Amino acid sequence: MAKPRLLDLFCGAGGAAVGYYRAGFDVVGVDIRPQPHYPFPFRQMDALAFLEGHRIGDRFYLPFDAIHASPPCQKFTRFQTSQPQRENKHPDLIAPTRALLWATGLPWVIENVPGSPLVNYVQLCGTDFGLSVPRGWLWRHRWFEASFPLTQGVCHHRGQPAVMVAGHGKDGYRGSGLSAAEAREAMQIDWMNRDEMAQAVPPAYTEWIGAQLLTAVGGVAA
Repeated sequence: MAKPRLLDLFCGAGGAAVGYYRAGFDVVGVDIRPQPHYPFPFRQMDALAFLEGHRIGDRFYLPFDAIHASPPCQKFTRFQTSQPQRENKHPDLIAPTRALLWATGLPWVIENVPGSPLVNYVQLCGTDFGLSVPRGWLWRHRWFEASFPLTQGVCHHRGQPAVMVAGHGKDGYRGSGLSAAEAREAMQIDWMNRDEMAQAVPPAYTEWIGAQLLTAVGGVAA
């Protein structure tokens, strides 16, 4: 039986992709930047242009059963929003991405950071999945909006020691001092470099999302 096929837009180095693969999808990634560590078939192209290229009139002709999208999050990060005096030139691609995803008629998921303009989202955290290193639990909140109902995660930090994988400092990740090796352990990612991990979704998140997405697509390829 053929696996359902998932289109991974704004794919980065493939953290989300690996989770969906573990959930039972065949995955193809699209990103405007080269992604030499992406572990599945990859197209270097603007993600929204890729979707538009499969539209004729009002209909999309996509050889996929579902879509995941992680539009650039820099506009909504805590660092940007905490500095109102700093001009924020990063693009907001969430609204145009959402509009195109609805137009495809396929089940879809959008992922982004807390504070982004997602609607009816669920929040996931490393503590939902036991992600940790000896010095603390992985603090990595991400929001997920979908075209189908999702189950809400539950953050379990509540005063427990926490570590972060964010920023690009040569001596470790901002706010935690984690080495790249510790970050790989906390994220359960072993194929990315430091900068790629700083942008990545832990695969555990999308493996959990993917199990729900399988129900939305019927569990088999269309």
